[in-house]
Amino acid sequence: MIAPLRFGALYRAILGTLPGMRQHVRKPRTDERTPAVWTGRATNRFQWVAAAAGAACMALGITLAVESAWTSGIAPLLMAVIGCVAAGLLVLFGTLAFVHVAVKVDDRAMEVRCGHIGVPRRRIPLSHVVGADFEPSVTPRQWGGWGYRWRPERGTAVVVRRGEGLVLRLGDGRTFTVTVDDAESAVRVIRDRLAHPVPPGPPTPTGV
Repeated sequence: MIAPLRFGALYRAILGTLPGMRQHVRKPRTDERTPAVWTGRATNRFQWVAAAAGAACMALGITLAVESAWTSGIAPLLMAVIGCVAAGLLVLFGTLAFVHVAVKVDDRAMEVRCGHIGVPRRRIPLSHVVGADFEPSVTPRQWGGWGYRWRPERGTAVVVRRGEGLVLRLGDGRTFTVTVDDAESAVRVIRDRLAHPVPPGPPTPTGV
């Protein structure tokens, strides 16, 4: 029994003296470091179909206004034109605003921008966040549709497609959910930021 014990101790001592082994144990992997800024996107190309329908509705209203004789009654025709144009604008804006969503996480906040012009937009300081979770399946049915959604018992969400997303647990007890590709990576970054918060910067000097 004594010889095997001595051999095991000697084997561990030899491994401990090898420079390569010691560096392998102590040196962290550089590819696992948290990026300074994390960015992600999610896209729903089906929204372009709805946008085309909205554009067609607007075109119908314009056609009615231009080509109608306006002799069969102004009020009904005017209501039809206004209804088509208004419905088309509503559908067009509502779909183009949520064709895709862009998410950015830095050392102080998470920012969400929707559509090509970045509206609607929401910025959540990490000081208001108590936790982040990965959600493998976010569906419009859970939130009552596409786009920017709100449910009093859950919080708010930006849903542009089915699939993975991240969920922020806020200090007021509500949640903020957003569908984004590679959501697990975003959750890891946010959790690291929460574990190692950045100290507040110096106050901005004001003039006398």
